[in-house]
Amino acid sequence: MSARRRPLDGIRVLELAQVVAGPFCGTLMAEFGAEVIKTELPGRGDDLRRLGPVEDGTSYWFAVDNRNKKLMTLDLHRPGGQDVVKRLVPHCDVVLENFRPGVLEKWGLGWDALHAINPRLVMARITAFGQTGPLRDGPGYAAIGSAFGGTWYINGPADRPPARPTPVYPDYMTGLFTAFGVMAALRHRDATGEGQWIDASLYESAFRVMEYTTTLYGRQGVVRERGGLQHAGWPGGAFQTQDDHWIVFTAPAQHLFERLCTMLGHPELPRDPRFASGRERPQHIGVILEIAQGWFAARTFDKAVEELRAADIPHSPIMSMADIFRDPHYRARQMIVDVPAEGLGSLPQPGVIPKLSLTPGRVDHAGAALGRHTDEILSGLLGLSADEIARLRSDGIV
Repeated sequence: MSARRRPLDGIRVLELAQVVAGPFCGTLMAEFGAEVIKTELPGRGDDLRRLGPVEDGTSYWFAVDNRNKKLMTLDLHRPGGQDVVKRLVPHCDVVLENFRPGVLEKWGLGWDALHAINPRLVMARITAFGQTGPLRDGPGYAAIGSAFGGTWYINGPADRPPARPTPVYPDYMTGLFTAFGVMAALRHRDATGEGQWIDASLYESAFRVMEYTTTLYGRQGVVRERGGLQHAGWPGGAFQTQDDHWIVFTAPAQHLFERLCTMLGHPELPRDPRFASGRERPQHIGVILEIAQGWFAARTFDKAVEELRAADIPHSPIMSMADIFRDPHYRARQMIVDVPAEGLGSLPQPGVIPKLSLTPGRVDHAGAALGRHTDEILSGLLGLSADEIARLRSDGIV
């Protein structure tokens, strides 16, 4: 029996992006069947190929975040490479790019030029600060996005300097937001025939996940500060057990707070005026945390987990990657998959793909070698002859 078609089968994406945010967006689409053609500079490739641990010339990071794609080399700086892009665009539904604003325009590959070639095109543009505003030309990576977006400020212990949120979540969040934008734009395109472009930025993705912080300052003038190991609004955080394991729990709702107090041996606390409501509770949170620290310190990990489960308090051990690989729940959910990788056999990778009941995505192969599919794309999609491809290669265009 043939495999069921995936939701994005028939969608073709031209990825003019590197490092994380743009490529992650492309990978999400490729996992659901889109044909993603990624371009890389000849002889050099994506900078991600040189980041993170490397085995036999293969970056684990690149292999994860560029899986399922077709990879071709193409020098976008040169007129010959720009011409190839213009020849590819009529065959594509989506273009992803993450150059600084104006760079593609300088090369004749901006929105106006590509839209004129293919009016149905959806173009996603990812930058650090967006396509407009006084900082539009500024460079940036995830660290810059988290700093300017506000999440760096509130991360870390209350009595220490701001700590960098890790890993590079603004890149991944921007990839997610962009993929959602692309899906919405494709739906509009399919209904009306109109293409459009999407403006996404790293700092705005960081800013969007700030919970209530924006409204709190806008309405009350209160600057949210660092909360350390627990959330600023309710009991919880990381606690060390008698045998030196760490457990996180959280009790944001009133019924959970009542269960927590009973478990900690202080069932009277919910009636104490200091803890009677969500308004007073944060001001006296230290009392609860001190009790919790003593409670965990007096118990082994197994005993603490047993009692947390009995009280039905949301909790988890703080998992290292070794813990994750041993964990039966991760395995039952197929969250670690062995992915075919050229020259390496297979690589264990995250199996995190939205689990559609009828048309699930899948991982077919890890990020491939530089230029692996160049000839296939040029000959199969553009109909170039072997001599034409050879000339492009000798000229350093591919």
